Amino acid sequence: MKSKLFRVSILFIAFLFYPACTLIKSIAPGDEVSVKKTENRYYNYIEAHLNIKKNNLDKAIYYLTKTIKDDPENLYLQRELAIFYLMQKDNLKALKIVKNIIDKNPGDIEALIMYGRIKQSLEQIDDAKKAYEKVIANDPAQKKIYLILGGIYMEEGDLGKALKTYKQLVDKYPEFYAGYFFIGKIYAEHGKIVDAEKEFLKALDLEPDLEEVRFELIELYKSLGEEQKIIKTYKEILEIDSNNIRAALELGLLYYKNGMIKDSDNLFNDLAAKSLSDSEVIKKVAQICLDKKRYNDAIIAIEGMLKSLPGSSDIHYAAGMAYNAINDKETAIVHFKQVPQDSKFYQNSVIQISFLYRDLGKIREAINFLENLIKNIPDKPELTLYLASFYEENEEFYKAEKVLKKAIEIDPDNIELHFRLGVVYDKWDKKDAAIESMKTVISLEPHNANALNYVGYIYAELGINLDEAERLIKEALKHMPDDGYITDSLGWIYYKKGRYKDALKLLKKAIDLAPDDPTILEHLGDVYLKMTNKKKALMFYERSLLKREKDRADIEKKIQDLK
Repeated sequence: MKSKLFRVSILFIAFLFYPACTLIKSIAPGDEVSVKKTENRYYNYIEAHLNIKKNNLDKAIYYLTKTIKDDPENLYLQRELAIFYLMQKDNLKALKIVKNIIDKNPGDIEALIMYGRIKQSLEQIDDAKKAYEKVIANDPAQKKIYLILGGIYMEEGDLGKALKTYKQLVDKYPEFYAGYFFIGKIYAEHGKIVDAEKEFLKALDLEPDLEEVRFELIELYKSLGEEQKIIKTYKEILEIDSNNIRAALELGLLYYKNGMIKDSDNLFNDLAAKSLSDSEVIKKVAQICLDKKRYNDAIIAIEGMLKSLPGSSDIHYAAGMAYNAINDKETAIVHFKQVPQDSKFYQNSVIQISFLYRDLGKIREAINFLENLIKNIPDKPELTLYLASFYEENEEFYKAEKVLKKAIEIDPDNIELHFRLGVVYDKWDKKDAAIESMKTVISLEPHNANALNYVGYIYAELGINLDEAERLIKEALKHMPDDGYITDSLGWIYYKKGRYKDALKLLKKAIDLAPDDPTILEHLGDVYLKMTNKKKALMFYERSLLKREKDRADIEKKIQDLK
C-alpha cells in the first residue's frame, strides 16, 4: 500500500544518465586484429558519436553496432549502445543488451544501475529493487542508489525497508543531509515527533538553507500546537528567501487567525506589492489555497492584499474565483466586474460573470450582459458562442442563429461557430440546416469526429441515408474510438437497419463508456423490446427515466405501454 505522505519521485532516476558523448575512447586491438580492422573500428566509433552530436540516433546506433561486431567482448561499447537505445526510448532493446552484459559480468555496477532504471521505466519494480540492492551490496559507495531504492520502498509504503536503506546511507555518508531528511519523514509518519525533529535538525546542520526541511518541521510543530516554533521557522524561511510566497502566505494567515492583524497586514501588503512586478505571485497564492480547497484562507489572503492594492485586476480576478468556490456568486460577480478590458483575465472574467448570472437563475441578465459586451467588442467569437448557448438554453433559437451568422461573417472559417449553429438548428428541429452546418465543419476539418457523428446520427434518427450514416460514424470512431456517444450512434444505426444483435453489442459498450446516459439507456430498452425481452426493456426504460430531467413524456409512454 502506498504511503500518502511519501510520494517520492522516481525522477531520482534522472541522476543516472551517464554521458553518452565521450567522443574518443581508444580501442586497443588484440594482437591478432589487423591494422585495417582496427582503423574501421575506430572510424565507426567516431561516426557513431558524431551522429549523436547531430541527434541522429539511428545512424549512431548503426555505426556503434558495426564497432561492436569488430569487438564483441567490449562491454564498454555495449553499455554505450544500451544508452543510445535508451535515448531513442527503445527500452526493450536496451534491456536485452544490459542483460547480456550482466550475464557476462554479474558485478558490472553501471549495467546493474541501467538494468534497474529500465525495469523502473517498465514498471517492473521488483526487478528494479533487486538490481539496486545488488548495486549497494557490490558497491556501497553508490550514494544515489540509496536514495532511489529508499524512494521505491517509500512509494510502496514499506517504511521499514526505506528506513533501513536511509540508515545505511547516513552510516556510509554521515555528511549527506538527504538521508537524515528522509529518516525524519519516516519517523514523522510513525508519529515519532521528537525523533523526526532531531533528524530534520541534523539535515539543517549540514545544509542550513533547506526550505523543504523547515516546512516539514512546521508540520511537526503544528501537530504539537507549538505556535512560537512555527512562527520562528516561517521567519527563518523568509530570511533565507524573502520571495517565498508559501511561507509569507501561511505566516500571514497564522497571524490573522491569532488576531495579529497588523503583522498579517504587513505580510499581505508585501505580497500585494510583489504582485505588481511578478504576475506569478497571485497565481501561487491561488494555487496554494484553491488547489487544496482552502477557500476561506484564499479569501483572507486576497482581501488582505486588496487593502493595499484595491485596483489590482489580478487580485480581483483571484477574489472572484475564491468567492465563486464558496458559492458566494454575487460577491464573485462584484470582483470579476473590477477586471478591466486591458487585463489578461478580462475575457475569462466576463465569461465567469455570464455563467454566474445563469447559475443564479438570471438567464436574461446573462444574455443582456453578453449582448452589451459584443456590441463593444464584436470580434470575439468566444463570447458569441456563449451568448448563442444562452439563447439556445432559453429556446430563443432565432436569436442564436442571428448572432452566430453575424459572427461567421466576421470569421467564416471558425469551426466552433459553424458547429454551434448546427446544434441550434438541430434543437430548433431544422434538421436539413443542421446537416448543412455540420457538413461545413467537416469541409473545414475532415476528421472532426463530433461533426461526423452529428450528421450520421441525424440520418439515423430520420431513418435516411443509413449506409452513409454508418460510414460517417465509423470514420468518427477511428478518431475517437472510446467515445460512448459515437459508439451509441453506430449501435442506433444498426438498430435502424434491423441488425439488433450488432446494435445490442455496441449499445452495451456505449453504456460502459458513458454510464447512465438516458438516451443510451433508452436505446438499449428499444433493442431489447425488438428482441422480445420485455423485462429488460422495461428495466432500461425505467433507468432512463430516472436520469431524465426533461423530455420525459415519450419514455413514460413506453413504460406505460409495457406495463
